[in-house]
Amino acid sequence: MHNLLETVFSHPAVRGGAKIAFCIGFFVLALVPLLVILERRISAFMQNRVGPDRVNLPFINRLGGILPGGLAQPLADAIKLLFKEDIIPSGADKFLYLAGPVLVLVPPALGMIVIPFGSNIGGEPLQVAHLGVGILFTMSVLSVAVYGLAFGGWASNNKWSLIGGMRASAQLVSYELSLGLSILAVLMLSGAMDPKGGTVDPRELVQRQADHGWNIFGGGNPWLLPAGLGGFLLFFISALAENNRLPFDLPECEAELVGGYHTEYSSMKFSLFMMGEFVGMILMCSLMVTLFLGGWSLPPLFGALNGANEWLAGGSILQGLVSVGIFVSKVMVLLLLYIAIRWTLPRFKYTQLMDLGWKRLLPLALANIAYVAVVGVAASGGQP
Repeated sequence: MHNLLETVFSHPAVRGGAKIAFCIGFFVLALVPLLVILERRISAFMQNRVGPDRVNLPFINRLGGILPGGLAQPLADAIKLLFKEDIIPSGADKFLYLAGPVLVLVPPALGMIVIPFGSNIGGEPLQVAHLGVGILFTMSVLSVAVYGLAFGGWASNNKWSLIGGMRASAQLVSYELSLGLSILAVLMLSGAMDPKGGTVDPRELVQRQADHGWNIFGGGNPWLLPAGLGGFLLFFISALAENNRLPFDLPECEAELVGGYHTEYSSMKFSLFMMGEFVGMILMCSLMVTLFLGGWSLPPLFGALNGANEWLAGGSILQGLVSVGIFVSKVMVLLLLYIAIRWTLPRFKYTQLMDLGWKRLLPLALANIAYVAVVGVAASGGQP
């Protein structure tokens, strides 16, 4: 039996299917409902109000006060959305109206396939697709999501939705510039610390951080610490705007636009927009962990941790699972920070949103690239 299992799981199609199942099953189907619960419970705690504390399954209720209430809230939401009336507004462009939610959910889900969520098991990298241009692939599919918001707003035949879609398009284009430039600075920083030069392979980026140091700390060069920390802050702020999260949720500002681009959506089409937002959050946090926080590795600041990273890359099942646990823990910390910021900061005005993106973040991102270039050349002794 053991030999049979080894034969089955050694097949490339089976290994690939297992990794795809993990990405879909955990990062989409499991983590999204968990984020729904955390969003409501944390907001209730921070604003001193009652969160979902009664919706539970029967076996949870039998446990008394051991588990918190509201654990079945995502299931209740799904049942409610399934049975709500599914309408299409008169005068709407039906094809684009239906395509909008799909284009919001699918691109960030596709972006997850190149993220290395662990080291390896038996030499098999814990990554759905090992693409040498993985970072470029992720940025490419992320740029498609803006079409979903624009289509949803325009095709709804509603002026408020149209304004929301236009806001979303302008916001995402503005902040994707700073997002892309902060990623470019990371690629330059990683190349400055490795004789092999730059790379856009996510797995290689993580391995270099495991060997030399996390990019948020300068990748092993103390002179690049300001660039690493500054790039992380620029990426994080741009990611909040990219995901339409407070204080940058102007495309769906209910005080001005009723509901924004998704005003005319109901039932499961509305839920796809919400799922797309949470999957986008997960992808952005996974990118931050991969680019700045060493992915599945521990910070190689001391000899003991260097040895720990070598142990994590050993290839056994236990080592692979521990590396996955480290990666997921980092992602969860960033997701909790996402939620805390939403229920802490007030919404910006739209003029402030554009001003921040074009007059503040973009010049800072360009300055960060220039700093990395100058220090990188100096570190290499003037060699290009």
